[in-house]
Amino acid sequence: MEPPCSFHPCDEAVIATNDDASDCKRCAVRLGYWKDEYIGYFVRNQDRKAPEINRGYFARVKGVEMCVEKFLKKTNGDCQIINLGCGFDTLYFRLRDTSHQVKNFIELDFPTVTARKCYTIKRNKALLAKIHDEDGEVRLSPTDLHGPSYHLMGVDLRNLDELDNKLQQAEVNYSLPTIFLAECVLVYIEMQNCKNLLKWISNKFTNAVFVNYEQVNMNDRFGEVMLNNLRSRGCSLASVEACFSLETQVSRFLESGWTGSRAWDMVQVYQSLPEVERQRIERIEMLDEGELLLQLFQHYCLVVAWIGELFQDIEITCVNV
Repeated sequence: MEPPCSFHPCDEAVIATNDDASDCKRCAVRLGYWKDEYIGYFVRNQDRKAPEINRGYFARVKGVEMCVEKFLKKTNGDCQIINLGCGFDTLYFRLRDTSHQVKNFIELDFPTVTARKCYTIKRNKALLAKIHDEDGEVRLSPTDLHGPSYHLMGVDLRNLDELDNKLQQAEVNYSLPTIFLAECVLVYIEMQNCKNLLKWISNKFTNAVFVNYEQVNMNDRFGEVMLNNLRSRGCSLASVEACFSLETQVSRFLESGWTGSRAWDMVQVYQSLPEVERQRIERIEMLDEGELLLQLFQHYCLVVAWIGELFQDIEITCVNV
C-alpha cells in the first residue's frame, strides 16, 4: 500500500466546493424544491442559481435520500450511517424529524470544514437539541463533536490510520450494517488513495453499502468543459479515470473488494422519482430549453456498491422520501 498523501495543492479548492454545494442547496430549498429546516443555519448566502442547477440538486438530494430510505427500511434502524466529506450536509438533523432513528451517525470531512460546522452547531440551540438527549452529553473540540449517537470529526480520508482512530473514537461497530455516503468526494482523492480507502472499508466492514454521487462520462466534449471549469478554479479531479463511464464507476468498487455494484446516470434517477414530485418542482421555474439540464444529468451518476447481501437487489424505483 502506498503511503497516504499528506497534502495536495488543490485541497483548499476542494474544501471550497462545500461552500458552492451548500449555497446551491440553500437556494433550491428557499425556492421550495424540497424542505430543509436546517441548511439556513449553515448558509446565509441567498444568491439565485440557474434553474438547471436547482433541478440538478433536487435530483441529487432525492436520489441519495431514496437510497438511504431503502437502507433504513431493510435494517429497521439497526444500522450506522457514515457520511464521507459531509460538508454542511443536514441529513442527520432531517432524519431526527422523522420516525427513522439509527444507532450511530458519523460525519467526516477536512478539519477546516468540521471546525466551521462544529462552531455553527455549538452556537445554535435548535441544532444542539437534536444531538443532545437527557442521558447523554455533547463533547466538543475545535474540530470534533461527539454526542450520544452523532459524531462529527475532522480527518483526511487519505490517511487510513487517522481514519481508523477517528472511527474508534466514534465507537463505530464494524459488524453493524453501515451505509457510506459520498457526494462528489472520491473524485477528489488520488486514484491509489481512493482504492486504498475503498479496500480498507471492504476489509473492515462485514455488511455495508456505499452510495456515491459523482461525475460520469467525463471523457466527452461536455465533460472536458466541466473539467476545464474546475481546473480554472484550481481544482483538479484526481480520480477522473473512474468517471469515464458507468462501467468504470462500478469497476472502481469491484476492484477494491466490494461484493457488487450498480450505477445509474441522473437521467435515470430523475425519471425514477415520483411523477407528482417532478411535476411539482418543474412548475417552480421554467427552463429556457432542456438541453443543458439533460447534459448535466448525463454527466452525473448515482453508484451503489455493497459488501454482503443486504443491498444486492437494489433497484431505482419510485419511492416517496
